[in-house]
Amino acid sequence: MNLLCQPTRLDALLDDIGAWVRHESPSGDAAAVELLQRNIAMHAQRAGLATRWIPLPSASAAPVLVVSSRAPGDTRAGILVLTHVDTVHPHGTLERNPYRIDGDRVYGPGGYDMKAGAYLALRALATVAHQCRARLPVDMLFIPDEEASSLQSRPVTTGFAQHARYALVCEPARSGGRCVTSRKGVGRARLKVTGRAAHAGIDHERGRNAIVEMARHVAVLSNLTDYSVGTTLNVGTIEGGTGANVVAEECAIRVDFRVASMAEAERMLAALRGQRASSGDFTLDVDVQLTRPPYEKSAATAALLQIAQQHARAAGFDLLDVPQTGGASDGNFTAALGVPTLDGLGVDGAGAHTLNEYFLASSVLPRLDFWTRLLAALE
Repeated sequence: MNLLCQPTRLDALLDDIGAWVRHESPSGDAAAVELLQRNIAMHAQRAGLATRWIPLPSASAAPVLVVSSRAPGDTRAGILVLTHVDTVHPHGTLERNPYRIDGDRVYGPGGYDMKAGAYLALRALATVAHQCRARLPVDMLFIPDEEASSLQSRPVTTGFAQHARYALVCEPARSGGRCVTSRKGVGRARLKVTGRAAHAGIDHERGRNAIVEMARHVAVLSNLTDYSVGTTLNVGTIEGGTGANVVAEECAIRVDFRVASMAEAERMLAALRGQRASSGDFTLDVDVQLTRPPYEKSAATAALLQIAQQHARAAGFDLLDVPQTGGASDGNFTAALGVPTLDGLGVDGAGAHTLNEYFLASSVLPRLDFWTRLLAALE
């Protein structure tokens, strides 16, 4: 890999991206993620970029890799580029969906989401820094746990965001090459009911069925969904009981909820935390948190989009945005802090998180040109 090789050829870019894709890096394998990060860091250093590592609290988590064009002593607010190198795909997925080029489609696990976009942004950063064209310092974070909700890395991202003028996210473009300017917030909850076990045939009346009690809560929580304001709640898993002939002593559910605004986030958090057992015969434990705040399109983000659109046109394509999406990213964190944030700036394609994941080769050169122009122009 040569981040500064000239001239820029599509086949060389695809070879480099292919090397990243062939290195499987599932979120649950910190060693595999860090090995890919170290390879990236080595090539970034060879291109003249500074690198450093930020360890995360968990010993089982890979660190955050920071690649920067920032000169020593430069403390100006700059551009924060967010990317991740972990994927949802377990080891062995590459055998089922090998890296290959079929016409305009380039297949492989994690290529579309989001190794191709990450590579192009890094390549553009190296070019801009080498040519001394950047007006602002650029810090690029390679996050190791984004696909696992960024539970460990979130403080690192928000720490950088507090000193950033803009945030650009390498998540894949939506269909037709559209970018993202707003995302729903995401919350997770676990509810556990404890009742009283009993023999279902001999002592049924002595038992207190935790599954029946939990069913009441499931019905109440499901009614919190309100499509008119973009709020959804999904009871995703349920487990409980030990056998058909035993009154169930315990039952637990896991819940996912999505919200378009902080007002709705507060409503959902209050509703979940306000759940109470129907009687003293049961205990109810609720663990709930907003894992990603809503990313709402601000006037500053709209203005940043207009700037990006100018450079996209110069690179040969139109950059439109999509309506608020239900998926989340690390862009949720920066936008919630008031940083103008553009997301979904990676390559065009489809099939994220599936065995049919692919990106379009025809989007690679225009996106590289776009990233180079944008990083050089922002001030």
